Amino acid sequence: MKVRAGDRVFATTTIVAGSLILATLAAVAIFLVLQSIPALIAGPGVLPNDTSNFWQYVGPLAFGTVWAAFLALLFATPLSIGIALYITHYAPRRLSQTLGYVIDLLAAVPSVVFGLWGIVTLAPFVQPFYQWLGDNLGWFPLFAPPVSGTGRTILTAAVVLAVMVIPIMTAICREVFLQAPRLHEEAALALGATKWEMIRMAVLPFARSGMVSAVMLGLGRALGETFAVAMVLSPRSS
Repeated sequence: MKVRAGDRVFATTTIVAGSLILATLAAVAIFLVLQSIPALIAGPGVLPNDTSNFWQYVGPLAFGTVWAAFLALLFATPLSIGIALYITHYAPRRLSQTLGYVIDLLAAVPSVVFGLWGIVTLAPFVQPFYQWLGDNLGWFPLFAPPVSGTGRTILTAAVVLAVMVIPIMTAICREVFLQAPRLHEEAALALGATKWEMIRMAVLPFARSGMVSAVMLGLGRALGETFAVAMVLSPRSS
């Protein structure tokens, strides 16, 4: 079969574009590694906070980032799946459309708004709850005293991150649930399954890969978000 000139040009352009992307990523990685060598081999007195080496300085920061993102996903994943299921299979048509629009709008809210909400509203609201946890569950390491007097802790930052990633994860799960084969759903209902049994047998298995993708995108935003977390945890912001 003769290959048309347009197909040949398109294939060549695609290969060149993909190669340029890979080359650019490789160049960025090499540049970052070379520029980071002085910090990696720096000794005492060079790094901030009087740390003796690079890993001692970066370790707590990396752990805090991963821990906050993990807690955020722990909160956001079941809520996002539940909201998406309600929108696609339980809510009336008009309500589901309205909720869909609201979810899409929430995904576009700037992070500074979530940070201000965490400082002004959420932190004072949850501080008495933290005090109760410290008084009654202080034997557990995560709730051990002393308790923050402002409520601006890593848990508060994780809740803010969870609220930020819920719209993205919900929107993706909603679209995946809507792509589930309609015939499979009707067949399950025709065999006497309840709506939840139909969802468990026909929708969730089909949407498993999409839900994993939603979680990964949520994890990416939770790990990459810095401004809102810095606003919540910074002692200077008010």
